[in-house]
Amino acid sequence: MSIEANNLRIVLVGTQHPGNIGSAARAMKTMGLSALHLVAPERFPDPEAVALAAGADDLLAAAPVHGDLLQALAGCRLVVGTSARRRTVPLPELSPREAARQLVQASAEGPVALLFGRERTGLENEELQRCHASVCIPTDPGFASLNIAAAVQVLAYELRLAVLEAAGGQLPVGRPAPAPDAEPPATADELERLFGHLAEALDDIDFHKGRAPEMVMARLRRLYLRAGLDSREVKILRGILSEAQRMARLARAAGA
Repeated sequence: MSIEANNLRIVLVGTQHPGNIGSAARAMKTMGLSALHLVAPERFPDPEAVALAAGADDLLAAAPVHGDLLQALAGCRLVVGTSARRRTVPLPELSPREAARQLVQASAEGPVALLFGRERTGLENEELQRCHASVCIPTDPGFASLNIAAAVQVLAYELRLAVLEAAGGQLPVGRPAPAPDAEPPATADELERLFGHLAEALDDIDFHKGRAPEMVMARLRRLYLRAGLDSREVKILRGILSEAQRMARLARAAGA
């Protein structure tokens, strides 16, 4: 199983303190990770980030800065979000070890992403909805506060173990190994285009009958993310949606 280190993206979303970016880069480099992506950081670049990177400033120099999360997830086959507490967005919950195994295994097929949220509030529900699963570090409930860089260090260590395990020839537990002729898993951006198309089609066929569509779309997101669609399946579903929209237009024209 071939592992490409650049396929393992660490994505920091809305980081408020530049020192945390530098410390996270240092944590990554100690574990052989190099693909740092930043989404709308409050202060970056910044001398404090360079100072706390302590030799990992090459990761900072190479880190793309994205205006929104979808840009950072472009091409990703698997997205896992970190969360310190239960959210209103129900997701499969993985242990750090299982999350690392699944991420490393999926990285053989293309980029994957591990998301870390803001210092005070973590990832927002809308951001978690873009994830296939969540991971929570089992800290002591009596003192659960964990700095972002420390969280990155813990999960980077688990990724390092999973990479070493895969390199040793033992297939990580998690997703079954893909068949040699299997289609690649759908990327995050392909799925977002599917969800946008699905929302349009449901409106075109008047599925919601005037009711708020947010809950239905949230449930459909979870359904399709849980299914693990590949690129060909996404194209088939979008073809079905296009045909449904075409028939809806014909029905409206006939009734006009």
